[in-house]
Amino acid sequence: YVPSQADIAVFEAVAAPPPADLFHALRWYNHIKSYEKQKASLPGVKKALGKYGPADVEDTTGAATDSKDDDDIDLFGSDDEEESEEAKKLREERLAQYESKKSKKPAVVAKSSILLDVKPWDDETDMAKLEECVRSIQADGLVWGSSKLVPVGYGIKKLQIQCVVEDDKVGTDMLEERITAFEDYVQSMDVAAFNKI
Repeated sequence: YVPSQADIAVFEAVAAPPPADLFHALRWYNHIKSYEKQKASLPGVKKALGKYGPADVEDTTGAATDSKDDDDIDLFGSDDEEESEEAKKLREERLAQYESKKSKKPAVVAKSSILLDVKPWDDETDMAKLEECVRSIQADGLVWGSSKLVPVGYGIKKLQIQCVVEDDKVGTDMLEERITAFEDYVQSMDVAAFNKI
């Protein structure tokens, strides 16, 4: 939305304001004309008019053209150019330093805190035995936390138990499979909350 040097080049090429029936062009012309005093400070590089639009348009701006062709500038570097020995040695040295620093850092272990809802079959299920069964599940990367019994209804209570797991070692699918294996006590298991630590 800010006029550029391209606008100035086109403005200077237009001899007179466009007719009123070309109201969009007339609006643009008046807008660019209002920047008369700041035209040198507008962003961009002013080029010949023919560089902005179709190639067959004659350039009447009288602006100085850059003798160097834009195609000669290689912004991203060429693969054909040889890298100097000194630059190659410096690059390899820095890569080696980076690798040694990276190898010394301890790996961050991704952990999650999971709150499980374990539901019994009925109100006669021994909840102490159910919790004992759940806590008997041991795995590398699994730590059981606090638990409580939460009333569901009709005298039935569910076990709500917290655990912390290492994401790479223990998943919720494995927990559900192992907990629901105690089918004498457990009807179902749901993940109530799952938070990354």
